[in-house]
Amino acid sequence: VQLQAFGGGLVQAGGSLTLSCAASGIISSPNAMGWYRQAPGKQREMVAQMSTTGTTNYADSVKGRFTISRDNVKITVSLQMNSLEPDDTALYYCTYSDIRRTYWGQGTQVTVSS
Repeated sequence: VQLQAFGGGLVQAGGSLTLSCAASGIISSPNAMGWYRQAPGKQREMVAQMSTTGTTNYADSVKGRFTISRDNVKITVSLQMNSLEPDDTALYYCTYSDIRRTYWGQGTQVTVSS
């Protein structure tokens, strides 16, 4: 499985960004797609995940601000990020997980200026 992410960039605090990711290759079901992030000097953390059945899971720090969605036909996942804060600055990774393993995209940088 290959993952291609788009949409990172620089935004002011309070602004919005949308990240998108497309998966290709041998896709199995059920699966989960989502986003992790890693800020400098910090551990990688889960941001949001969504299963093929629509079940979602969010980090407490982004609940109410970020919304994950996916298209099971196009095999894409998106992350709408609103009310961005400087602490959201990180390298964001798209992920795809099936019963065997988790695949990681190359990462896209999100920088939020204060």
